[in-house]
Formats: sequence, structure tokens, C-alpha cells
Amino acid sequence: MADLRQRIAELMPVARDELAELVALRSVADPRQYPAAECERAAQWVLEKFAEIGFADAHLEETADGSMAVVGSRKCSDAGAPTVLLYAHYDVQPPLDDAAWRTRPFELTEVDGRWYGRGAADCKGNIVMHLAALRALGDELPVDLKLVVEGSEEQGTGGLEAFVPDNAELLRADAILVCDTGNAAVGHPAATVSLRGMVNVVVTVEALASEIHSGMFGGPAPDALAALVSMLSSLRDANGNTTITGLDNTRTWSGAPYPTDQFTADAGVLEGVSLLGDGSVSDMLWARPAVTILGIDCPPVVGSAAAVVPKAAARLNLRIPPGLSPEVAQRALIEHLTAAAPWGVHLTVDVEAAGAPFEAATDGPAYRAMATAMQEAYDRPMTSLGQGGSIPLCNVFQETYPQAELILIGVEEPQTLIHAPNESVDPTELESMSLTEALFLHHYATLTRQQPTAT
Repeated sequence: MADLRQRIAELMPVARDELAELVALRSVADPRQYPAAECERAAQWVLEKFAEIGFADAHLEETADGSMAVVGSRKCSDAGAPTVLLYAHYDVQPPLDDAAWRTRPFELTEVDGRWYGRGAADCKGNIVMHLAALRALGDELPVDLKLVVEGSEEQGTGGLEAFVPDNAELLRADAILVCDTGNAAVGHPAATVSLRGMVNVVVTVEALASEIHSGMFGGPAPDALAALVSMLSSLRDANGNTTITGLDNTRTWSGAPYPTDQFTADAGVLEGVSLLGDGSVSDMLWARPAVTILGIDCPPVVGSAAAVVPKAAARLNLRIPPGLSPEVAQRALIEHLTAAAPWGVHLTVDVEAAGAPFEAATDGPAYRAMATAMQEAYDRPMTSLGQGGSIPLCNVFQETYPQAELILIGVEEPQTLIHAPNESVDPTELESMSLTEALFLHHYATLTRQQPTAT
């Protein structure tokens, strides 16, 4: 272990240089915002780097949405070794408001000990983590490896989700490291064992044929915007609990807690503003349904007229915990909105997207190996976290490879501000997680040496 720790430490200047190269590639997988060539360059960069460290067959595979995934493999000398699939993605979120960044978004910049840049954590930092861990192992690779690094995860267009079932043997493994999450805080190692699913809908209310003068008709005339506001207010109670009829909002989280003070700081909650719900932060985040109003179509304040609004719409995002199917949640949400619509207004609810929640099985050798690796790398025990976001690929992996263990880890932690301006990564986390991955591969090989593998 001491040798591995030293090797990782010596590799950190290389890791920084490589992360700087990757961050400089504006690989937003949306040609309306950035040239497609930027993603192509990022894919080629990933391919070449992994080819340099033994993935001799590394190549590009086009997926259903047109994005390119980097796929490859590397075998060890032990014929009975288990196979581990390493996952990450090279595409990134757009930088949003450039003026809100304290540094240039596509230029890796150190400020107060952290490395800033779009993708520094999500998910280019995890690509560099893989490279550092494998370089530290060198020729001492104890397992067979497979690799897939996709190029459209942030767009949610499902390229790799469609690719996996159609190419199941290409990526089949005994353990899958989905490296697109992270720790509870800097220096506090964790595996994410739960992901919320989601249902996105657009609800439209119509009450009048057109706008009418609020002075001449306001009062008895049904107001579509007021009807919508009434419906939306029924989705939460006075304490902020999500109150969709038919969905249980009393479940509790049994894993590691998310301290209230830490969440308040992480979320940027303004002074004097209360958190929502009557459960703990962990309960509200990871064990209970949560509805968010993403947007409303109605007249803006500037330019609005003294008129009764005939039509209004809202886009809603319902996050659902493991144990609740998106079909049940979708039906409950639509039925609730329909029942809450006042005055006989005309109502349509269009479903934009739906995804199932995910819950990992944590009783296998891969999880035991990861717990040991994190204890050694961080000198503190691994905890289990939930995550409010959705990673549909995890469900695809679980359905395609039911015998494989999925472990969600990575360099992200609350201070990384993924998807927001001023994304950054703590280099100590990058170093510690690189060591964790290297140690995991050793421990996993040892634990499974006498056991049959899924491959």
C-alpha cells in the first residue's frame, strides 16, 4: 500500500496536466452550442490515453444518438481473474453564465487549493482518476479490465443505454465501477447505493378562448393562471412535504446522514430560510418523493396586461426513491393534478420523460473490497449515500448484467458544484480516489480468486 500511495502522489502532476488538457476540450454534446468536433477530440484523447496504458484494442463505437463511446479491454496474466468494467463520460454540461465563473470555464485554474473548470469533477476528473490508478499499478494489474467512456451522458439522449443491451458481451463484467458520483465531503469516502428515479411532465390549463379585460370580466371569469397556482400549491403541504395522493412521503433513510448544517451550506440556503419537510435531510433527499416546479409559461411581469390569463402551463420534475416505479408515480401525479384542477378548467398532462430509481446490492465481494480500499486510502470507514439525481445507465447495467456488482464512486463531493458555474475538484480527492481504485482492484482480485466469475 505504501508503494501505491507513493506512486499515486508522484503521478499527480501528470494528472493535473491531463485534466487541464481534457477541460480545455469544450465537449458539450449539443452541436447547437458547441462544435461537434470538440466531442470528437475528447473521445480521441480518451482513446489514445487508455491505449498508452495497455488497452491495445481501444476504439470508438457509435451509439444510437450519434455520440461516440470509447471501448476497450486489458487482460492480466491470471487466467482466473475477475473482470471489472470502468465507466466514465467525457461530455460536460454547458458552462451556463460565463460571467458567474471566477475563472475561465474551459481553462483549468487553481484557486485556494481547488482546480476549477467545467468537467473538472463531472466527469473528466474521474477519467483522470482511472488513468492515475492504472498507471500506479503498472504491470501489476490483478484483474481483467474493460472500459467504456461515453459522450452524451449529460444530454440524457440515451446513446449508451441503447448500446449496452445490444452489445452485452462486449462490456460484460463481474463488477462495474460507475465513476460519476462521489463522497459525502472531502476526506469522507462513500459509495452511492441509491439513486432516485424521475418523472417529468408538462401540465397545461386552459379556461378561456383568449385574454379578456380584467376590469370588465375579472371576478367571475375563470383565471387559468390562478387555477394552475392552486393545483401546484396542492403538491406540497405547509411544511414543504410532497403531498401527491397515493405516494408514501413517510419513509426514512437508513444510510449515512446528511448533516443539516452541511446541507444548508452546500445548497446555499439563505439566512432565515427553513428547509422543507418533517423528515431529516437524508429522508427528504433519498427516501421520499420530491416534486419541483421547473418552469411556468405565463405572461412575464414586464409586458403583462390587465387581462385574465386564458392559458398557463408548468413543467414539473418528480423525483422518486427506490421501491417506487415510475409508472406508479406518473399515474399518481397525473391523477392528483386532475383531481386538483378547479372550476372545470381544461387540463392536459404530457409526459416528457420517466426513469426508474436504482438500488445497489451491497453484500458481495466487490463491496467488501471497496470498503477495505476506502478504509486504507482515507483511514476512515466507507459510508453509504443516496443521490438525488438519476443515472438511467445503472438500471440498464443492472438489467443486462444481473449477476454483476455495481459500485458508484468518484471524485465529486458537494463543493464541486457540478452542473453549476465554478465547478471544481479537490486534488486531494482525486489523489485519494485514484489510490482507492488501485487498492480496490487488488483486494477484489484476492477476494474472488477462489470464486467462479460471471464471465
